[in-house]
Amino acid sequence: MRFTTICVLGLGYIGLPTASTFANSGLKVTGVDVNQRVVAGLRNGELHIEEPGLRTLVQAALASGNLRIAGQPEPADAFLIAVPTPVLPDKRADLSAVLAAAESIVPHLRRTNLVVLESTSPPRTTVDVIVPILERSGLRAGADFHLAYSPERVLPGQILRELVENARVIGGIDRASAEAGRELYAAFVRGEIVLTDATTAEMVKLMENTYRDVNIAAANEFSRLADRFGVDVWEAIAIANRHPRVDILRPGPGVGGHCISVDPWFLVEAAPEITPLIRQARMVNDSQPAHAVRLIVTALGGLRGRTIAALGLAYKPDVDDLRESPAIEVARLLAEGGARVASFEPFALAARVPGCTPADSLDAALRQAEAVVLLVDHRAFVELDPVSVAKAMTGRVAIDTRGRWDRRRWTAAGFEVHVLGAGKRDG
Repeated sequence: MRFTTICVLGLGYIGLPTASTFANSGLKVTGVDVNQRVVAGLRNGELHIEEPGLRTLVQAALASGNLRIAGQPEPADAFLIAVPTPVLPDKRADLSAVLAAAESIVPHLRRTNLVVLESTSPPRTTVDVIVPILERSGLRAGADFHLAYSPERVLPGQILRELVENARVIGGIDRASAEAGRELYAAFVRGEIVLTDATTAEMVKLMENTYRDVNIAAANEFSRLADRFGVDVWEAIAIANRHPRVDILRPGPGVGGHCISVDPWFLVEAAPEITPLIRQARMVNDSQPAHAVRLIVTALGGLRGRTIAALGLAYKPDVDDLRESPAIEVARLLAEGGARVASFEPFALAARVPGCTPADSLDAALRQAEAVVLLVDHRAFVELDPVSVAKAMTGRVAIDTRGRWDRRRWTAAGFEVHVLGAGKRDG
């Protein structure tokens, strides 16, 4: 089987890089998004997301003529669904975008086509949800067309490299579908391509992120215990990790992003009676922003009327991705508690948090601030000169929720330093 045309549905953090990579590998690609602003912007060469190297990749794909941007699917040899799957307020998976994408493919589905679901989904979504929708075409999955699940497994900030170099898992509803998926992705994937069944592939993605979530929850509980017992959790972790079979992760103000903070709920939803550990880990991490706020309240003796510079709103360092960010929740809770909060996110200057005043520069955020709070360890924030920061502020309180600032340097600059999980104070 040879694929020459592809239709990629969803042009977000995964769909756009994937579509562009296929196009730059010589395939004819139609990139589809239901957001007409995204479609219009891309047609004019304007990107709606930031990722190192992505602008160059997209522009090359468009200039080659191999990438076209559209608002509706078109006939193709293969269809890729790469739309968001967030969680609803009750923590169930919101599959509405996946369902709409699958339904939009039905009028264009032909014999020997391949359909690949890339969106992270609860187990059995491919076989129990996608198959019945696509078979409304009158074609039978497996017999007439191929269907597979292949999860994205890339890290924001390194998407373009990992898209090509990481191992690619392809789960087919049958062996022929998995092999068709391998042939498609072999156009650009240099990492190992591992074939399995669709539900196993769904589980693999969820297991990877749940494993990290559970381990982060342990680190966050350790930070709370350290505060209770007067221990510096950062020192304790460094010592514990000297053990050859121990690798405790870093605590922080919570877990964000579209994967680790979301995917475990899909397993809980699918089997609530046998996932108490996964549920509890999610509850720990979801409550960590409130724990970080309690640290700030203690440091300032209350929030009402206090002026705070909140540094960072992204969910991880050096990216513009705000999805499920715990930093946003911390800033919101601070404002809700009566503080005057100036938020500064250098990678997303237009980011807004209810109750907070967005700053367009570091100096603007620090001006008149009594306290500065490190919420995201962007490199520029980690490397701040505390002497310069002190000159820009009216107060001298520094609160580090990431454990990244050099406490001695900040103390020497006249700051009263508070660090999440550092129950034992220096001196």
